[in-house]
Amino acid sequence: MPTELPPFISNSLPIHPSDAYRNTSFISSEAEYAARYQQSLEHPEAFWSDIAAELRWFHPANTVIQGALPDFAFFPGGKINVCDNCVDRHAEHPNTRNKVALFFEGERGERSSLTYAQLHREVCKFANVLQSLGLRSGDVVSVYMPNSLETYVVLLACLRSGIIYNTVFAGFSAEALHERVVASGAKAVICANGSYRRGKIIALKETVDAALARDTQVEHVVVCHHVPDLDTPMTPVRDVDYGEQMERASADFPALPLDPNDPGLLIFTSGTSGKPKGIVHAGGGFLLGTYAYTKYQLDLHAEDVYWNTADIGWLTSHIFVLVGGLALGTTTLLYEGAIDYPHPGRLYEMVERYQVNKLFSAPTAYRMLLKHGSRLAQQYDLSHVTLLASVGEPLNPEAWNFMRSIFGDGKVVINNTWGQTETGGTPLASLPGAVSMKPGSCGVPFFGHHLDIVDGDGQPVPAGTPGYLVIRNAFPSLARDIFGDHNRYLSSYFRQVPGAYFTGDSAVRDADGHYWVLGRVDDVINVSGHRISTMEMESSLIAHPAVVEAAVVGQPDDIRGQVPVAFVTLDARFAAEEALSKELMAKVVSDIGSFARPASIHFVSAMPKTRSGKIIRRMLREIIQTGEVRGDVTGLEDSDILDQLLDDMRG
Repeated sequence: MPTELPPFISNSLPIHPSDAYRNTSFISSEAEYAARYQQSLEHPEAFWSDIAAELRWFHPANTVIQGALPDFAFFPGGKINVCDNCVDRHAEHPNTRNKVALFFEGERGERSSLTYAQLHREVCKFANVLQSLGLRSGDVVSVYMPNSLETYVVLLACLRSGIIYNTVFAGFSAEALHERVVASGAKAVICANGSYRRGKIIALKETVDAALARDTQVEHVVVCHHVPDLDTPMTPVRDVDYGEQMERASADFPALPLDPNDPGLLIFTSGTSGKPKGIVHAGGGFLLGTYAYTKYQLDLHAEDVYWNTADIGWLTSHIFVLVGGLALGTTTLLYEGAIDYPHPGRLYEMVERYQVNKLFSAPTAYRMLLKHGSRLAQQYDLSHVTLLASVGEPLNPEAWNFMRSIFGDGKVVINNTWGQTETGGTPLASLPGAVSMKPGSCGVPFFGHHLDIVDGDGQPVPAGTPGYLVIRNAFPSLARDIFGDHNRYLSSYFRQVPGAYFTGDSAVRDADGHYWVLGRVDDVINVSGHRISTMEMESSLIAHPAVVEAAVVGQPDDIRGQVPVAFVTLDARFAAEEALSKELMAKVVSDIGSFARPASIHFVSAMPKTRSGKIIRRMLREIIQTGEVRGDVTGLEDSDILDQLLDDMRG
C-alpha cells in the first residue's frame, strides 16, 4: 500500500497558468503534453529527429539512436558544430546579426554587450588564438574565469574548434584547480587576472600560478586582464596576454564539423558525494538536449530578455545560457558578483533595468529574497516577469508562494526543475504553459525521458510510495563517461538498477503524475521505521520567521536507528537561544509528528555550499559523526566556512 504522503505534498493544490501565458507557450495544454510525451516514449527517434531538424548540420546522420544504456550514441556519423548553431546561424541572418546576444553588468556597475555579429567575430579570433598555441581538436583546456563576456567567447571558441573545455569555478583553491588540471590532462589554462565579489578583488592569476607550481601538463596560460589595475605577474614563454593575442588574430575561422558524440566539455562534480568526478558530455548531444530543455521548459523565445544568475562554473550556465539560450537566439544577461550586493535589492534592480521577463536562479537565492520581505520588492517594477525557474535543490513552498506574489502581478509561472551534472539538463520540470504548478514539485518528465520510481529491487512502486528515481532510456545530454575512469562511470550509475540510469535521488510521484524529489538517497532518514525526507523537515524549519536556511541530516542512534539533527542559520533579528531551539523542535513535531523531532539543533553562521548553492550535507554528517570533514572539500564555495562551522558548533 502507498505510504501517507507528507502534508507539503498531499496539501499542494494545482495552480493553472493564465490563459494569456498559455497563448504564448510552445505547449499550451496538459492534454497536448500528455499526448506528445507518450508519443516521444513510443517513438523517441521521431522526437529527437524533429529537434535535430531545427538545428544546422554539416552532414546529417542516417541513424538517430544507436545502442542503449550505458553505451549509446545519437546521430552517429552526422556532422554538427555547437558554436555554429549558437552564434553563426544568428550572426548570418539579417534580422538577428545586430541583435544583442549578451548583456554584461558587473558588481561595480560597469556595463557592456555583444551583438551576435560581434560575438561571432570575437569567437573566431580566439579560436585562432587557440590554434596559434598549438591546440587542436580533442585537446583539453581548463578555464578559470568569472561571468564575463570574454569567458563566453573562450568557451564558444573551444566548441568551434573541437577543443574540450573544463570550467573551474573562479573561487576554487589552488589545490582544487591543480587537481582538475591534472585529472583532465589540460594542455592550457585560460584565466582572468582577477574577479570582483562583494566589493573585493579576487586575484585569480595568483591561484593559477600556485596551482601550476607543481607538475602539470600545462604548456600555456592565457591571461585576460579583467581587472585593469591589478598587478599580474606573467611567466615568460608560458603566459600570454589575451588582449594582445586577440589584436593580432584573424576573424576568419570556419566552424569544425564534428560527430555529435565527440566529447565537447568536461565538468567535475562539486563534491556533494565524495571525490569529484570528471563528467564527460558529448558536444553535439549536449546541444540537442539543452536546446530542447531550454525551448520547452523555459518557453524561451527570441524576443525574450533572459537572466540565469548561475556562475559559469556551474553547469546550469552551460545548459541554459551558453548553449541552450544562444542556440535559441535570445538576449541573455550576464552578471559578475553577488546578487544581493551592494544592496539587497540588486537582483530586483537589474530585472527592472534590463526588463528581464524570464529569470532562472537557485532556491537559495529565492529564499534570500523571501527573508528580505515584500516591502523591498515593492520598490521595483517586476510586473513584466512572466516566468521564474529554479534548480539545484527543492524549492520550499514558502519561497515558492512568496516569489509568485511579488513577480508578474501574482500571475508569474514558476518552474521548479530537477536535473544533475550527469544529466546535462533537467529531465523533470513543468512545461510552463501546459502543466499546472504545485509549490515544491519538480513537475513532470520531459519528452523522450522515461522516468520511474523503484524499490530496492529495481521494481516500480505505485504513486504515493517513495523510492529511488531512475531513468530507463538514453537521451542526448546524458553524461557519456567519467574522464579516465569508465568503470567508475558504470558502477556509479548503471549497476544498481540494470538497464537504467540510477540518479541517487529519492522521489515520490503523486496521483496527478507530479514528481517530488525528496533529496539524495542518503538524505532520507529512517527513524524507528519512519522514512522522513530531509526536505520535509527543512521546509518546516524554514517556515519559521527566524530561520533563513536549514539542513537536516541523520545521526546514528542505537535505539532508533537514526535521529535527525538540524543545522540552522538565523535571521539577524533573532538570537540563538535555547528557547528558540525548543520552539523550532516543537514546530517540526506539530508539522510532521513527534518521531521527526530533531535530536539537536545547531545554530550556525553559514552552511557549507557548492557554488551552485547546494548545501553539502555530506560534510554536515561527517562533522556530527566524527567531529571533522574527512572527504573532499574542493567543491566548497568558501573554504573558510568549515572552520567557522566547527567554531559555531563548539559555541
